[in-house]
Amino acid sequence: MTDILKLLEPAGENATDDIIRQIRSLLDSGDLQPGDKLPAERKLAEKFQVARSQVREAFKKLEFYNIIKTMPQSGSVISAIESTALNSLISDILKMDNCDFHSLVEARSIIEINAAKLCAIRRTEEDLKMIESAMNNYNKKIKECGSALEEDLYFHRTIAEGSKNTVLKSMMMTITPDIMVNYAKFNVCKTNFEIPISEHRLLFEYIKNNNAEAASNIMSQHLTGVLNFAKTQQIVL
Repeated sequence: MTDILKLLEPAGENATDDIIRQIRSLLDSGDLQPGDKLPAERKLAEKFQVARSQVREAFKKLEFYNIIKTMPQSGSVISAIESTALNSLISDILKMDNCDFHSLVEARSIIEINAAKLCAIRRTEEDLKMIESAMNNYNKKIKECGSALEEDLYFHRTIAEGSKNTVLKSMMMTITPDIMVNYAKFNVCKTNFEIPISEHRLLFEYIKNNNAEAASNIMSQHLTGVLNFAKTQQIVL
């Protein structure tokens, strides 16, 4: 395999997106291919001349889209997806530049309220297991660390998957990573965590009981706080 580090350059001002663009360029050229292992986070940070947290942020976006897979003790590898599909996914990640925060949160609300409603109607027993597992992982992380953005993201993703509407799921996957990054940046989720834990539980119960109307209503309530917060901010990504 090509020595990837020799082909990389220091990242630009928007480090996270530039890291993603450079990985895309290596995929385009064939220097990176599905199954290839990426250099260690520390080495990449040195090569890009950025903090390791910025490399980690880029990797989280890529991992969310299943473009890379990170395995304990093994590092990160390029997923076994056809190259054209990989490029399309990376293009989607980069399209969110310069969107205002309120528009993204509003779009998320519209998508997720409908996803919850459809999930309550269409979910399978396997979906319920995935949703419950994601909910429990979120609760555990909150109790351990007081913050669980990634676990929250995955919980909502399992509901979108349970909707069986691939367009809703794809739309959510396109906008959510940038939203979650800004949640952390602006301390959006600095709140009483008993509320989201309780609302997650209600969402799960309503979906389990096929109560579509109640599921959509609690999802709307669940997202009201961040939607109101976004209305008061002039945040541009």
